[in-house]
Amino acid sequence: MFTEQRTNATANRITMTALALIMAVSVAGCARDRMTTGSISRSTPKAASNVATMSEPQLRSAADSLGRAYTQNTKDKATALRYASVLQMTGRVDQSLAVMRKLAIDHPKDREVLAAYGKALAAAGELQPALDAVRRAQTPEYPDWRLQSAEGAILDQLGQKDAARTLYRQALNLKPGEPSVLSNMGMSYLLEGDLKSAEHYMRQAVQASGADSRVRQNLALVVGLQGRFGEAEQLARQELSPEQAEANVAYLRSMLAQQNAWSQISDDNQKKRQ
Repeated sequence: MFTEQRTNATANRITMTALALIMAVSVAGCARDRMTTGSISRSTPKAASNVATMSEPQLRSAADSLGRAYTQNTKDKATALRYASVLQMTGRVDQSLAVMRKLAIDHPKDREVLAAYGKALAAAGELQPALDAVRRAQTPEYPDWRLQSAEGAILDQLGQKDAARTLYRQALNLKPGEPSVLSNMGMSYLLEGDLKSAEHYMRQAVQASGADSRVRQNLALVVGLQGRFGEAEQLARQELSPEQAEANVAYLRSMLAQQNAWSQISDDNQKKRQ
C-alpha cells in the first residue's frame, strides 16, 4: 500500500509526460504523413472536410484556399468552420480562435458553431470560456453527445475527472461504442495516472467502428507509457512510416528517462496488482 502523496506525485509525473507528448504530437502532426482513406482535392474549400488525414502540404494548400474563400464571405458558416479547423491543425491556434470568435458573434445560437468555438477556446488554453460556450450550445431536453464529450474533455483539463467521466458515460448512452468518446475516457484515466484503465478504454476505442488514426495513436501512447516500447512502435507503424514510428517511440523513451518516470510507474503498477 502506498501513500496518496506518492500516488499523486506519480500521477503528476505521468500527466506531465503525457501532456508533453500530446503537445509534441500536436506540433509534429503537421510534419508527418497521415493515413488517407480517399482522394482529397487541394483546390476547393471542401478539401478541409477531413483535415485529420491531410499531410503538411495538403494542409498548407487547404489553408490558403480556405483563407481566400473566407475573406470573400466571413459569415459563411461552412467555410469558416473548415478554415478554423485547418488553422488549428497547422498550429495557428490564435488565428483559428479569432475566426471562431467572429463566427460565434455572427451565429450566436448555432449549436455547431458554439461547440466548435468552445473547442477552439480550449485549444487556446481558455478553459472556462470554453466550458461556458459548450454548455451554452447544449440543450438539456435534447442533449448532443458530441457536446457532452467536448464538455467532459474540458472538465478533465480543469481537473474535474468525476464530472468529466459522468458526461462521457452519458454520451456513450446516446452514442454507444463511439470511438472518440471512448478515447476521451481513456485520456481521462491517462491524465490521472491509471494506465491500465486508460489502455482498457483505448482498446475499446480502437476496436470500435469509425476509429481514426488519432485514436490508434492514443493507444500507442498509453502502451508506450507503460514501457512496452516494442508494442507501442508496432501500433504506431500502422499509422506512420517506420521512421516516424521509431522517432515517436525514441521521443517517448527520452521523455520517460528525463523525468525518471518509468521506474516509478513500473514500481507502482506492481504494487497496485498486489
